[in-house]
Amino acid sequence: GGKAQPLVLDVTRSDAVRDAFAGLGRLDILVNNAGINRPQPFLDVDEKTLNLLLGLNVKAAFIVAQCAARLMVAQRSGVIINMSSQMGHVGSERDRTVYVMTKHALEGLTKAMAVELAPKGVRVVSVAPTFISTPLAQPFLEDPATRKWILDHIPMGRIGTVEEVASAVVFLASPAAALVTGSLLLVDGGWTAW
Repeated sequence: GGKAQPLVLDVTRSDAVRDAFAGLGRLDILVNNAGINRPQPFLDVDEKTLNLLLGLNVKAAFIVAQCAARLMVAQRSGVIINMSSQMGHVGSERDRTVYVMTKHALEGLTKAMAVELAPKGVRVVSVAPTFISTPLAQPFLEDPATRKWILDHIPMGRIGTVEEVASAVVFLASPAAALVTGSLLLVDGGWTAW
């Protein structure tokens, strides 16, 4: 048994992130789990949406990971788990160009951080779920056409659960994954296997 401490803050405010991490002593595991999607056709994406998704899905993830890594490097141990998406490994015909771009960027960040931080005792991995039954996904899942499109892309034929994603995170944070870094764990029911 260990202790988990959630940090509730606006991760798009870099100063608030730095202040929150400054108050921590030891940090063994970071689950970098902030993200958003605002579907728009590529030709219609406005700068406000572009900045919102890049700011939260990429810049904030970078700053949070950097703050965590500084603590972990000082103690020569730790694991950073970036919450990505299956969309970081495919394209999408459903108005998700900006979201797809940000998740591809997060996968690149995960790999680059893993290479740089491995000699310092820090592992960096990502979890890439499919559509998961959460309040944020509910509007998409309630639309019959969108739900059909989603299920048609998942060979296992069902929406994922929060518990399935949490199990992947627990594995990657555990000693059982001690040699795993720079990798991702797809929790996508086979979406990316097509």
